[in-house]
Amino acid sequence: MPLDLHWFLPTHGDGRDLAEPARGRGARPARITRRPPDIGYLAQVARAADRLGFASVLTPAGLFCEDPWVVASALAAQTERLKFMIALRPGLASPTLVAQMAASLQRVSGGRVLLNIVAGSDPDEQRRYGDWLDHDARYARAEEFLTVLGGLWAGEPVDHSGEHYRVKAALLARPPATAPAVFLGGSSPAAQRAAARHADVYLAWGETPAQLGELLGRARDQAAEVGRTLRTGSRLHVITRDTAREAWAEADRLLAGVDQARIAAARQRFARTDSEGQRRAAALHADGNARMEVYPNVWAGYSLIRPGAGAALVGSHEEVAERIAEYHAAGVDHLILSGQPHLEEAYWFGEGVLPLLRHDGLLDPATDAQATTDAGAGTGAAAGSRRAPELAVGR
Repeated sequence: MPLDLHWFLPTHGDGRDLAEPARGRGARPARITRRPPDIGYLAQVARAADRLGFASVLTPAGLFCEDPWVVASALAAQTERLKFMIALRPGLASPTLVAQMAASLQRVSGGRVLLNIVAGSDPDEQRRYGDWLDHDARYARAEEFLTVLGGLWAGEPVDHSGEHYRVKAALLARPPATAPAVFLGGSSPAAQRAAARHADVYLAWGETPAQLGELLGRARDQAAEVGRTLRTGSRLHVITRDTAREAWAEADRLLAGVDQARIAAARQRFARTDSEGQRRAAALHADGNARMEVYPNVWAGYSLIRPGAGAALVGSHEEVAERIAEYHAAGVDHLILSGQPHLEEAYWFGEGVLPLLRHDGLLDPATDAQATTDAGAGTGAAAGSRRAPELAVGR
């Protein structure tokens, strides 16, 4: 099965470091390290992803993010082919309302909406939203949510009486011509069960190829047991440069800028989580590997301080392309990538690694916008040299 590549939209802000450097009161900053998530900058990232050929951008949800529906609506008008993978949390809005919102945006954007169902992983944040359900109950609620949502998109009145939702003759007056694909993530049995029954794509955070392949295989097996076919994917960061030395120097710089007190605070926070995926991410660096390379070109530095995806691909363009091919062979059909900062790293990857993946025939031409453009222009990008072109930015 071909590979779909996605990028990340930093609606919580962006920067050149894993965390904003700690400074004493009144200290003068040596340089600007953070970028606010204003619409101008987010449009730059989205247009870069659109131009380079990514299938979509993951548009996250959370207390520190701009609202993904508003951002996606604004940026759909500033992009051409790019889809928006909108993260949403069942329980914070009714499935009938979400069905209406998604159908409207699907029409307005020209069919460029995907949904990423997030059951929730941080108990502190869940409670700030007023959500007190435990881990497995949140996934049970997500299953009910998707049951109602799917019925509404089918265009028929929906009656549903469950533990979490109760609707009578719920109706979507104008169902979308094509229902948005549903991505559902999580590493627990409850997450895999929900994805097997209701999702189009099951996602798990990046680990080593063998670990991830086993996890994805279990989800596909569960889907087969209920008569469904499930695509699978993962979420990784990336640091790619012309040489491995340059890439690892950047990883070392990111790690050197992390305050030890923040690492300790992050560990305490992660210890409180009920997320199986977060537990697995934290375990990536548990062996004390000083370089944090848990597998060739797989770096766990992000997991020291960042919640969520904790692994990054680090290396030369050729090495990163080879590792992506290995993940694809392990069962990764969709790969959601991000970098620091997202604008520059999109170009490093898009101009350094994507040509190699196209050359090797890994990408799905139906979702690879740049391949479609090149074919129409007669440039024959896939038949060209494996040498990556010069980068437009980031040198």
